[in-house]
Amino acid sequence: MSCDFLAQAVAGVQKLSPYVPGKPVDELARELGLAVDSIVKLASNENPLGPSQKALAAIQAELPELTRYPDGNGFVLKQALANKFALALEQITLGNGSNDILELVARAFLAPGLNAVFSQHAFAVYPLATQAVGAEGRSVPAKDWGHDLPAMLAACDANTRVIFIANPNNPTGTWFDQAALEAFLDQVPEHILVVLDEAYTEYSAAGELPNGLDYLSRYPNLLVSRTFSKAYGLAALRIGYAASSPVVADVLNRVRQPFNANSLALAAAAAALTDDAYLERSRVLNDQGMQQLTAGFAEHGLNWIASRGNFIAVDVQRDAGPVYQALLREGVIVRPVAGYGMPQHLRVSIGLPEENQRFLEALRKVLAA
Repeated sequence: MSCDFLAQAVAGVQKLSPYVPGKPVDELARELGLAVDSIVKLASNENPLGPSQKALAAIQAELPELTRYPDGNGFVLKQALANKFALALEQITLGNGSNDILELVARAFLAPGLNAVFSQHAFAVYPLATQAVGAEGRSVPAKDWGHDLPAMLAACDANTRVIFIANPNNPTGTWFDQAALEAFLDQVPEHILVVLDEAYTEYSAAGELPNGLDYLSRYPNLLVSRTFSKAYGLAALRIGYAASSPVVADVLNRVRQPFNANSLALAAAAAALTDDAYLERSRVLNDQGMQQLTAGFAEHGLNWIASRGNFIAVDVQRDAGPVYQALLREGVIVRPVAGYGMPQHLRVSIGLPEENQRFLEALRKVLAA
């Protein structure tokens, strides 16, 4: 009889369900016999502009060196981040996407007998990373689809080591303002690390959201996590970073895998940081696409959750699963979020104008059927 390796796994891992990403275009094409170029994917919050030309040039220049290991310290990218955001090199931890940062936090600070606090409807990796290391995850009921920060504080105790908060939040798109963040940080006990996930912050104009980096000097128990996968258009390269106190960064670097950021990602991200015009085009396109989709939802009589991200959650007023499947048959991929406790919602990424229109037309057809 073969060994039951699931039974051999640690308790937290036994109970995990794998993270389910957005459906790939190639997979849908194979399943339904559709032409790849006929499919619209609005499921994974990707930048529809494609990568920055500066990033592509940096990748091209790096290709001849693929036989070499990357700089394990990521000096060039760290220096670029430090210069752009007035950080010290010792404050920066690089990750294989910001998802890697979340995993590093869990590995470094959580264990059986300890707990992490996060919000209902928050990013699935928070509970997954917590459970994988055997710690307790405490999900706090959301308020108006967003974080109830006072309730999250009340859920903490002497065994709480991490609070995960996202601004804006995925998949709801909700956000909190500067006053709310400051009131929260002022009350968090110093033994608790606050992980402020700002994966989508670049989609807001200056002043629309609090900038977590501005608070690092005041709160040594704050870590800000960001990514190049969204507004910077580098999702396939998997590159993100954390900014924190040097002490927290030192702890994370003790568990960080060597060479967790590859050479192409390091070069592309450093170049992307210099392309402010690309970032502004991405933000403007996103604002226009958000207006296009919400106007379409209003025309259909549908409600949605106001969003500061590059996506929006729409209430289709019925079980969203069959609607999602019907949209797939129309060649349109969006994201069902029943696993987030939102069974009537679909999360729709903002695409190019023609992609948004294609989705709206397919949605109209599906809802009328």
